[in-house]
Amino acid sequence: MPYRSTQILSHGAGADRSPIDVVVLAHDQRHVRRKLLHMQHDDVVMLDLKEPVQLAHGDLLLTETGETIEVIAAEELLYEVMPRDRLHLVELAWHLGNRHLPAQIEEARILILRDHVIKDMLIGLGAGVRDVSEPFHPVRGAYHGSGHGHDHGHHHHSHG
Repeated sequence: MPYRSTQILSHGAGADRSPIDVVVLAHDQRHVRRKLLHMQHDDVVMLDLKEPVQLAHGDLLLTETGETIEVIAAEELLYEVMPRDRLHLVELAWHLGNRHLPAQIEEARILILRDHVIKDMLIGLGAGVRDVSEPFHPVRGAYHGSGHGHDHGHHHHSHG
């Protein structure tokens, strides 16, 4: 019988609990409300929440029986976009946001999913672009529509 979870403990909130298993999810699998999730050790958990949430790396799914299952952000095939300077980063972020592409915007780089057409555009705009494989935490923009787009305090308003 699968586990059932109706509650999420934010990263750090369940530090005293030892998870019984983990679910490894890509960025587009972490926006959920009701879904059957496969754990690493072949068990399943039915996530059944009142509203959609954006699960973050390290969050815990609290089961009805009191166990926890840890959410792990999967490694994804990405481009690391390196600007010349901070102003160039803003310009690149604008171009990506204008195309409604999921992007993880940081102080000195942007991460996006691999797309050779976008790579060529970024190189044409003077960015350095290299292949990386790491967990992806894109900014959730207003165009996702859920109203829960504040991704743990990151407020990057870079798309236009």
